[in-house]
Order: sequence, then C-alpha cells, then structure tokens
Amino acid sequence: MSLFTFPETHSTVLPDPGNHFSSKLLSSPLPTNSFFQNFVLQNGSQPEYIHPYLIKTTPSSLSASYPLVFFTAAVLYQNFVPDLTISSINSNSGAQKSVISSFSDLSVTLDIPSSNLRFFLSRGSPYITASVTKPTSLSISTVHTILSLSSSYNRKYTLKLNNTQTWLIYTSSPISLNKNGTLSITSKPFAGVIRVAVLPGKDNPNHVSILDKFSSSYPVTDNVTLVKPFSVLYQWKKMGSGNLLTLAHPLHVKLLSNKNDNNILSGLKYRSVDGDLVGVVGDSWELKTNPIRVNWHSNKGLEKGSHDEIVSALSKDVQALSPSSLATKSSYFYGKLIGRAARLALIAEEMSFPKVIPTIQKFLKEAIEPWLNGTFQGNGFLYERKWGGVVTKQGSTDAGADFGFGVYNDHHYHLGYFVYGIAVLAKIDPAWGKKYKAQAYSLVSDYMNLREYNRYYPRLRHFDLYKLHSWASGLTQFADGRNQESTSEAVNAYYSAALLGLAYGDSRLVSAASTLTALEIRATQTWWHVKAKNNLYGHDFAKENRIVGILWANKRDSGLWWAAATCRECRLGVQVIPLTPITEALFSDAEYAKELVEWTLPSLKSDAWKGTTYALQGIYDKKGALHNLGTLKGFDDGNSLTNLLWWTHSR
Repeated sequence: MSLFTFPETHSTVLPDPGNHFSSKLLSSPLPTNSFFQNFVLQNGSQPEYIHPYLIKTTPSSLSASYPLVFFTAAVLYQNFVPDLTISSINSNSGAQKSVISSFSDLSVTLDIPSSNLRFFLSRGSPYITASVTKPTSLSISTVHTILSLSSSYNRKYTLKLNNTQTWLIYTSSPISLNKNGTLSITSKPFAGVIRVAVLPGKDNPNHVSILDKFSSSYPVTDNVTLVKPFSVLYQWKKMGSGNLLTLAHPLHVKLLSNKNDNNILSGLKYRSVDGDLVGVVGDSWELKTNPIRVNWHSNKGLEKGSHDEIVSALSKDVQALSPSSLATKSSYFYGKLIGRAARLALIAEEMSFPKVIPTIQKFLKEAIEPWLNGTFQGNGFLYERKWGGVVTKQGSTDAGADFGFGVYNDHHYHLGYFVYGIAVLAKIDPAWGKKYKAQAYSLVSDYMNLREYNRYYPRLRHFDLYKLHSWASGLTQFADGRNQESTSEAVNAYYSAALLGLAYGDSRLVSAASTLTALEIRATQTWWHVKAKNNLYGHDFAKENRIVGILWANKRDSGLWWAAATCRECRLGVQVIPLTPITEALFSDAEYAKELVEWTLPSLKSDAWKGTTYALQGIYDKKGALHNLGTLKGFDDGNSLTNLLWWTHSR
C-alpha cells in the first residue's frame, strides 16, 4: 500500500548529511541511529565501536584501538587509544573530508580521498581492511613504542608494541615496510589491499595460524534478512579467496543454528564490553531465537475471583478519561496516555465487560485523530526530507523538544505508544482502522521499515541487526557511541507493530515485528539484566547493579539520563514500562525478577514507580504484590490501577 505523507517541513535543527555521505547516497533516506553515526556528525571525529575495534577517523587517516575494558561499581567502559593509525605519507588533509560511500547493516565503506584509501569496515571482523586505490607511500603509526617489525615474506609483517600488543599486517601483493623511528613504519609506493589484525592476547601460535589462514578473504558488504519468523540470516559479499572469519558476540553464539556449531572457533577470543567475541567461519550465518506469543490479552488468563476487583478499578479509570487528562503537547507523554487508555479497552474486552468500551473508543479517536490529520494544536507530525522521516512540529525548530524527537531520538518509544493505541482502536473499530491505515503504516514504517529502498524512510531506524537490539540516541554525537535506556519501551515498539499487523490481517508485519520483539527481549536479557550469577560483567559492577541504566555502544552506565543510579526504582521502572502481555516474555525468569525487586525495595519512595516494582513482585509473590498495590495513591502516567491488577491476577 502507498504510505501517507505528513505535511512537509524544513527542519532548522538537523545537520547536513551532505558533509559526510557521498552525493549518490543523498537521494535516499539515511540512517539516524547507525553503528557508524559518529562518522557523519559534526566533524566526524568521535570514535565508533566496530567490534572488536574502536575506530576513529580524520580527513586523512583512520585510527584503531583494541580497547581494554575497565570495571567499577558504577560503570564499565572502554577507552580509545590510537594503537594503530593508517594514512599516506603525503596526504593532503585539507583537500577533502573522509566520506561514506556505501553502507549496509553490518558494514560501512569509508573513503579517505586525500590518502587514496578506502576502508571496508565490517562489524565483527578481526581485520581492518583498506584498499589503496593507487600507488601510495603509506604510514602506519602508533602512540606506543615499536619493539620490532619482522617479516618472513614481504606480504606479511609482524609488528610488536611495548603495550604487549602484536599486530599482523597482510597485503595482497608484495610491500616494503620499514621502521621510521620508534613510533611509525612507512612503505614504498603500494597499491592493493592491506589488512591489519591484532592478536587477541599474548602471542599464541594458534591465533597466528588462524589469522593467517583467513587473511585473504574480506567482506565488502552484506545482506541481512528476516527469512522466516524468529530467524535472521547474515550473508556477506566478500572479495579475495578462502573462507570468511568473523567474530560473534555472546548472543550470536546462543542463537547460531546447529549447522554452524562446527564452525565456531571458541579458542579465538577477543575481549569486548559486550562479552568475549569468538571466531566463526562462514560466508553466512543463520540466527534463530525462541518464538514468542504476540497476544492482545494475558497469556494464561485471569484467576477466578478477580473479576469484581478489576472491574471496579476499570470503571473508575474509564470514568476519569476526559480531554483534560490529555493536558500535554509532548509526543512522548501524550503517547503514554494513549497507550494507557488502550490498555483499558483490552482489559475490558478480556473481562467481558463491554459497556465501557464505547467510552474508551471515543476517547482514543478524539485523542489520536488530530495527530493523524494535522489538526493537533501546538504540535503534530510532519515529514522532513533531509534525512527522511517523521518529526514533530516542536522538534523541527528545537532540538531538545519532545526529548529530541526532531533529531530522531526515541522515535520507537514515542511512536510505539501511538501505534499501540492505533492497533487497539483498529481492532475494536475496523472502519476507523481502514480510514487511517495509511497514516498508521507511515508511523510504523518510520521506525520499522524493513525494505532496503523506501523513498520515505530508512531501513530499521533504531534496530541494530548486529547487536540485535535498538539504539535510541538519534543524530547526536557521543564519545561512547549510540545508547539506549528503556529496553521495555523498545520492546513495546515492535510488539505494537505486531499488534497493528494483527489488526489489519497483515501476516508479514506480524512475522517481522514479532521477530524483532523476540530479539529485543533476548538482547535485553543478555546485556541489561544483570543476574547475580551468569552475567557478562565484572564482580564489582554486578555486585552493585541488578540492571543497567544506560547501555552505550562503548560503555555500561548505572545512572539514567533523568535520575541518579541511587534511584533504583527509577532504573527498574524504566525497564518495565509499559506493562502489557509482552512483559511476561521480557521478565520470564522469576528468579531474576525476585533478585531485581529485592535489590530495589529498600530505595522505594515514589508511588509512580512503586507500581512497576510491585508488578514484578507479582511474578513470584502474588499475595504480597496485591497487598502492596492496595497502598498506592498514584501511578506512572502510562499505567493505572486497573492495569496493575490485571497483570497481578494474570500471573
């Protein structure tokens, strides 16, 4: 179907993509939460973590760091140190900037015209690969002292540094490399492919032989597809000869299908803030995750005897619905209120209490329609063409408005709530759903477009098909790369898209969105949920934390954007909201839920956040949770007593 185009605007706050992307890429929507986003923001000087290296570029060079991982009780982080910098001896740094000439889900091609270098940066590659496009004298420099440079033949060199690192240098044709003092080596004019790889520990003959064996094959691009429900297929396009060696993070290893088991080189391990990266041989991988159920209602049904209590709360919550309860122009807080009301409709449906549904239906229509037809006063959805996507009226002139929605921050959070409300309304009022179907699909496409070519929206604005979870941070440059705080709201975005597919009978949307929901959940459980045992983090961090606050590409932080690490109820709550049937899959481990609640309980202060803590308590202690819910006098603006009672009685 054709997508609806919201009224067009020219944003005054968005950066110019023409500064860093090649001109041939500017005619299509561009990524706004990619793994290489720092390279195309401001002067492109902040590093990005392209496993296993931190990569930093300048107009004339590329620097690589094989970072150490530091642990404290509050944070895990990796520091960038320019272990190796590649450039040409006679580069003209003022002539031209580095430029992105192509990109895909797992790869980016970075051209440095002033040095005649084209870098093929592939995620998880233990090698950094550069094509030297015409005869050029190269410089490979370091901030460490060079201890030795040796070669058994002139297409492979071994470079030892005084920080204990050993780097292997491979070339497609003979090259002459010589030490130039203690901090650099230089070459005579060379054209061809040069690859560098660090040994992942102390000199290990097995590691050397593995890297030697696979040094001739390098990826230049890739194709990632959701070939079937709950399955992701990686296919790399490569050059050179031989099989491809790539590194898998811990979640990859869990999800790799059985046919890949014999290709995992578990002895080749690179350290990472994400856990050890291990070698996998093969030009394609298939990742399979456990299926999840996408339901409108509770998975197990409500316990007998709960009807009257829930209906009593439901009647009061529905009675309180009014235009005055929507007294916000914020796309985020407004979306939460829509989601809250939509929950009431589904609970009423599940309770076989239809008398309140017309009231909720009327409220939802009056709340949602102004955002879809352009009549909402003071804000609304617009379309901007520079990067390709929906922005808000407030966000088009103020980068901080709507939590940065105008610079593509948090789109999946905000729009996920709207899509949830639209899906529910389309379910209970199919005629309304038909009328606004094009607008609904435009909103979901803004953050969940799966097609490579779409003239309105980029592919998967937030979801990272290598890490298998979303990033939230948009077109803002950060030294630690992309970040995400609320995993549960990310889960809600894809869950809501699946519900929209159910409402419209769109099996393809249901399948794709369910798959992304399942992957987001598995990634959350892998990297955000810090269990007492079997977590990926060091003792000091795991001892003090049961959940990550903000997860960065290059760091794990215990604090939040809006609250200190000491507000444990905030940290738990923002990883639970909104409370829906999919929350059961997100917190499927009752033992971990108990650990998390007991870690949080001593710091409880705000009724708004107590509700989500007690909701998790209900997973393993229903009686205690119901007692605690009875003491609450307030709720998070996206939650209600009705919803909390529904959740607890359906455990």
